[in-house]
Amino acid sequence: MLLLALLGAPDAALARQAATAVAPPVPASVSVPASASEADGRALLDAIAALTAPGMDGRAVGTEGSRQARAWVEARLGALGVEPAMPSGFAMPFEFTTAGGSSVSGINLVARCPGRRADAPAIVVSAHYDHLGVRNGRTYHGADDNASGVAMLLHVAARCAATPFEHPLLLAFFDAEEAGLQGARAFLRTPPLPAGRLALNVNFDMVSRSDARAIYVAGPGRWPLLKPVLEAAVAGAPIQVRFGHDTGAGQNDWTTQSDHGAFHAAGIPFVYFGVEDHADYHQPTDTADKIAPDFLAGVATVVMRALEALDRAPAFR
Repeated sequence: MLLLALLGAPDAALARQAATAVAPPVPASVSVPASASEADGRALLDAIAALTAPGMDGRAVGTEGSRQARAWVEARLGALGVEPAMPSGFAMPFEFTTAGGSSVSGINLVARCPGRRADAPAIVVSAHYDHLGVRNGRTYHGADDNASGVAMLLHVAARCAATPFEHPLLLAFFDAEEAGLQGARAFLRTPPLPAGRLALNVNFDMVSRSDARAIYVAGPGRWPLLKPVLEAAVAGAPIQVRFGHDTGAGQNDWTTQSDHGAFHAAGIPFVYFGVEDHADYHQPTDTADKIAPDFLAGVATVVMRALEALDRAPAFR
């Protein structure tokens, strides 16, 4: 997760539209998938361990560790049978300039799962794979931030490869989030589909650790049409689901603190799944051994129920 809020507020007209949006009716029948199993939790943890293994070196943008992480993700997507979003492959390179004036190259990876409805707009499901790298000889592994989000995105990829959603999904593994949401911003400058075909962003950033066993869902505070759909979807979840961190000011408002902020600024609704900061946030001690697979499985259950409900919601048809 990005430490500071780096994007400005969306266009005022869009903000007014979001604030006054009429909530759509909750679908009378939503197909609720079975809860994620203990094995799913272990598989998610295995993916996190792989992304924080020696050689990944914190996955800082533009480094060999970043290249290793991309290669691993592409191999997993290939094994799942998920296709690239572009004819040229999964990689979408981009350039950005740092505050110090240096030019940096980043690479997003974007896959596509076709939907059952050819005319439906796409849902962008995202997670950033970069982290802080090696600093002063210490490796910032980024297990929760954000190998966990990448693992959850691959879990979604497995589901949509096996059983498509109604909407097509664009699965976006963003680079350079820690540098100011640069990958998400580059994606929106040249998306694989016209921007008008992007209905929603569902973003995962830090989804694996919570002493309170609670996952936060942000977005409905900015986009009220989302609230009844999500509340119905997560009722009876195996972990606590809390709504919030999407209004107000400062660090308590997460609207611009991960890649969904770029979508919100572009007028695209977002749903963000994340945990509150813990003692290992942005520290070398953010390691995979501190993650409980049963909590991961609970988050996976919440995520899949929410995606199912959003996929069927009248607002996104």
